[in-house]
Amino acid sequence: MPELPEVEVTRLGIKPYIEGRRIDAILVRNGDLRWPVPVGLHKDLTGTWIKTVTRRGKFILIGLMDAGQNDRGTLMVHLGMTGTLRVLQGDTPAQLHDHIDIRLQDNLLRYRDPRRFGAVLWHGLEDGPIANNRHLRDLGVEPLMSPFIESGGEILYRQTRGRSAPIKQILLAGQIVVGVGNIYASESLFRAGINPKTAAGRIGLERYWRLAGAIQDVLAAAIQKGGSTLRDFVGSDGASGYFQLDYFVYDRAGQPCRVCGTTIRAIRQGQRSSFYCPKCQK
Repeated sequence: MPELPEVEVTRLGIKPYIEGRRIDAILVRNGDLRWPVPVGLHKDLTGTWIKTVTRRGKFILIGLMDAGQNDRGTLMVHLGMTGTLRVLQGDTPAQLHDHIDIRLQDNLLRYRDPRRFGAVLWHGLEDGPIANNRHLRDLGVEPLMSPFIESGGEILYRQTRGRSAPIKQILLAGQIVVGVGNIYASESLFRAGINPKTAAGRIGLERYWRLAGAIQDVLAAAIQKGGSTLRDFVGSDGASGYFQLDYFVYDRAGQPCRVCGTTIRAIRQGQRSSFYCPKCQK
């Protein structure tokens, strides 16, 4: 499943080619995604202009305006487990699982999703601020933006007092800091020297500062290397990421730790696999 780095790689890849372009047509071949594609999307958005391409959590947010530069709303795209957004030439033939085409002035933005667990949604201006959208309003802070950059350790410490759930589960929930999925939670906890089974409320402020720094370092490194490609993910240009070559613990159960040589272990936490070094992460 694409995590925050993969979504950010996609956003950065499409932004230069679609921002400032007019939407000439929208073709929905199959709107039966995780949430149904809004009926009449093509009528509402044809003729609008793409003003911004931003991200909140795992949602790519495409802000639209009319010809008079008045805001119209936000197209929300979630890649789900197997979704991709790619900029193609306008005459590129569609293939199986190519569900939505957004035809622009000089190219084509295509949404592909074999398992159809992603989403393409519309949040109109009449629906209020995009931050209040039901899919976004309960998300934690962004790990690569303020205030987490300045106060990440304090945020983690303050919001975990009295909580007995394992720190790995707290990170995955996304209510304190967003976008730290299974892969990057495992890698961040390793770099911070924290066992994924440790109760979140038992971790002190100093260790949380180390964890906040590790989260930022891991995510930034993954974005720089195009994300992780374990199964289906490719960037907007069709290229695979290669951060998986730098994993310290994720998916390395039974292999020696790259730091101390101890055998990496795997456990199950809330239906997900966690990987850790029992010596480096006590």
